[in-house]
Amino acid sequence: MLLAKTLRSSTFRLALIAIGAFGLIVAAIFAYVYWSTVAYVRSESDRAIMTEQTNLREAFARSGRDGLVALIGQRIADRGFAGHVYLLAGPDAAVLAGNLKQWPSGAAAQGWTEFRAPMLPANPLVRAVTERLANGDDLLVGRDIGDLDGFMARIRVAGIAVAGLIVVLAAVASIGVTRRTVGRIESINATSRAIMLSGLDRRIPLRGSHDEWDRVAENLNLMLDRIQTLMGDVKQVSDNITHDLRTPLTRMRGRLEKAYHAQRNGEADAALIGDTIADLDTVLRMFASLTRISEIETRARRVAFRSVNLVEIAGEVVELYDAAAERDATRLDLAGDAEVLLTGDRDLLFDAIANLVDNAIKHGRAGGRVSVTCCNSDEGAVIAVADNGPGIPAGQHDRVFKRFYRLEQSRYTPGNGLGLSLVAAVASLHGARIELRDNAPGLLVQLYFPPAASGT
Repeated sequence: MLLAKTLRSSTFRLALIAIGAFGLIVAAIFAYVYWSTVAYVRSESDRAIMTEQTNLREAFARSGRDGLVALIGQRIADRGFAGHVYLLAGPDAAVLAGNLKQWPSGAAAQGWTEFRAPMLPANPLVRAVTERLANGDDLLVGRDIGDLDGFMARIRVAGIAVAGLIVVLAAVASIGVTRRTVGRIESINATSRAIMLSGLDRRIPLRGSHDEWDRVAENLNLMLDRIQTLMGDVKQVSDNITHDLRTPLTRMRGRLEKAYHAQRNGEADAALIGDTIADLDTVLRMFASLTRISEIETRARRVAFRSVNLVEIAGEVVELYDAAAERDATRLDLAGDAEVLLTGDRDLLFDAIANLVDNAIKHGRAGGRVSVTCCNSDEGAVIAVADNGPGIPAGQHDRVFKRFYRLEQSRYTPGNGLGLSLVAAVASLHGARIELRDNAPGLLVQLYFPPAASGT
């Protein structure tokens, strides 16, 4: 089964293509070396033959036929010229001198030729040059190139052997590599099928090789972790929405049912209508907040980015919440630099700061202090909102930014748990970093806007 998938895989086909290309390159290199070597050896042999031909021609010019015959006899007797081939034939083709008994068949009277010499030991391959002398005699001077012939044969055998070895090794390597790749892919596929059947608790096994497949598996496992977290968040949000909607809807139904069975009373009916409208406004505000957060998270609001003064926006928020702070005997003040510029959406920044200030007043200590600080730093623009209330436990810092999350799990206190979710969405849109710290006592929330987001 795995072998069949291996042979059908695209990796195997790519491996074969790569091997084919590699084989062609090797064959081209081998052919170049082969022909270059043969050409070099032949040129050296031809040079020696031509030198000897020149020597014999000079001897003929000096001493005529007799001198040439004598020199050829000396050459044949001299062991230093072993491997040389000589033949001097008269106009009637009679052999006058040399170690060949007859003129080779097919050898021209002028030029280069190659032939087998059965009259010599071992029937060697001879390469020779022929010419016709001034008196009509034919002179052949050559060399035994049997060594070159053997060398060429050995190279051909070696080439065939290397080609066969390359094919075998390439086939084994291709199947091995492809089998390993297909095996890892099948492992991922098997885990994916198990996840689809049983749930998100399964993970792709790692082999500890730290190769690219392990990195892919790690990233997929991280993605599965993220999906599982998001699914858990969706379930929690669904549960929280159900709980938050059930209370006002139950109250509205109860009031309406009571009014339906009771006699009409103008004042009571007006109060009922007012309470019902208030509960409906609460539900509508919840959905409006969800819609706003979704819009921010889709980055649709970046078109409204302008250069804004963070101090000016914070001042407007402080002015808006000053009356609410006075009702709780809370001191609300603004401090920091006179001007902190950045590029962003003014309305969204206003909403984010307003939510932080609102939370600080609501959850801070009655008669306490809420301070808003804007300043410039090496990291860019910074805004901090601090109170001296009970604060948030360190273990809850990451959770409070989830939608509908509340520290008070009974969910009977005012609010819907979307304020800090909106702050996190606005911060993400502006590339800002949020930090929650212990204000000893109370909570300190800081937003750091990166230099790239700041402007002048």
